[in-house]
Amino acid sequence: MQHIRHAFNRFAQDYDRQREHIIPDLRDFYDTAVWAAESDSDLPAILDIGAGTGLFSAYLLEKFPEAHLTLIDIAENMLEMARQRFAGREHTEYILRDYSSGDLGGPYDIACSALSIHHLAPEDKRRLFARIYTALRPGGMFVNADQADGETPYFRERYLEYWNDFLKSGPMSAEQHAEILRRRDTLDKNEKLSDQLAWLKEAGFSDVDVVYRNRTFIVTVARKGGTP
Repeated sequence: MQHIRHAFNRFAQDYDRQREHIIPDLRDFYDTAVWAAESDSDLPAILDIGAGTGLFSAYLLEKFPEAHLTLIDIAENMLEMARQRFAGREHTEYILRDYSSGDLGGPYDIACSALSIHHLAPEDKRRLFARIYTALRPGGMFVNADQADGETPYFRERYLEYWNDFLKSGPMSAEQHAEILRRRDTLDKNEKLSDQLAWLKEAGFSDVDVVYRNRTFIVTVARKGGTP
C-alpha cells in the first residue's frame, strides 16, 4: 500500500479539481451512492473507507447533516484536504491508517467508500468486505462507489475505449492525461462486478445489489441483516 500512499500524497492538491474530468457523469455516480445509503438513525455513525479529501462524506452530509463521521485513509496529504473541507465541524474523526489490514473500529450504521478499494489485491478486497461486515451494526449498510472490470475481455476493452475517449474530450493537458493513464495502469486492480457481488454475499451480507453501472464505474450496496 505504500506506493499508493506516495501516489495519492503527490496529487492530493489536484484530486478534487480533476475528478469531473476523469470520472464520466461524476455527479450521477455520487448521487446514486448517496441515494443508496440508508439509516434509521438521524445521527448515523458513518465510516468513509479510503476517504481521501472527504468528497463522498461531503455528499453524504447533504443527506445526513448530523452524522458522526470517521474518515480513514493511508495518505496524510489527502486527509489534510479533508480536514480543511470539514474544518470546525464537530463529530468528525480522521484516522491515518492502512485500511486494508488496520482496525476499522465501529460499530457503524453506514460504511462507504469511493474510488479506493479497487486499488487492493483480490484477496485483500475479500477480507476487507468481511471486516466491513463485522464493523457494521445489524441493519447497517455498505455502499461502494468504485470500479469494476468487464466480465469478458471484449467488454474490458470496450469500457477502456469509452473511458479513454472521455479523458481525451476533457480540458486536461497532454501531460496530465499521460499521468492519469500512468496511475490507472500502475495502481488500478479492477475485479469483475460478479466477483465483487459474490464476495459481499460470502462476507455475510443479506441484501446485495448493484444500483449503478456506467461501464467501468459501479455502485454496489450491501445490507447486514438483523434489526438495528
